[in-house]
Amino acid sequence: STMVDEEFENVDAGAAKCFPQQCSALRKGGHVLIKGKPCKIVEMSTSKTGKHGHAKVHLVGIDIFTSKKYEDICPSTHNMEVPNVSRKQLQFIGMDGDGYLSLMDDSGEVRDDLQIDPEFEEKNKEWVAKAKGEPDDLNEDYIVTVLGAMGEEKITDVKATK
Repeated sequence: STMVDEEFENVDAGAAKCFPQQCSALRKGGHVLIKGKPCKIVEMSTSKTGKHGHAKVHLVGIDIFTSKKYEDICPSTHNMEVPNVSRKQLQFIGMDGDGYLSLMDDSGEVRDDLQIDPEFEEKNKEWVAKAKGEPDDLNEDYIVTVLGAMGEEKITDVKATK
């Protein structure tokens, strides 16, 4: 039926990669695009410039995917692009030798296109070693957190479901 098709289109249309927000409305701990990268804002300071100048906002952000630091300065009245950041919790099924995970979402869909990065591996060494070697050693169920923004995704966390 045509209704089903329309539903799918609407889902896509609603998920814009980013939206504009006035610079002065941004908050520490929130997200913003700096140099096209989705960043978490770690520092914000406002400076007045001259008698007739506009206040300028100095932003420091950490790229949510690479942890690189970016800075930007924008007039407080200007719009900045804010990325839509999604956080998904997926059920861990397994991992292959290259660090690709098999993950299942609530609807039972399985995906195996997400690979762990060195930062994640460093943080979760023991778990990764077990998951790559003998998943049976993992005698609990695990939930993996996947962060998404700007069409990219990254595995950020894993927790036993207790």
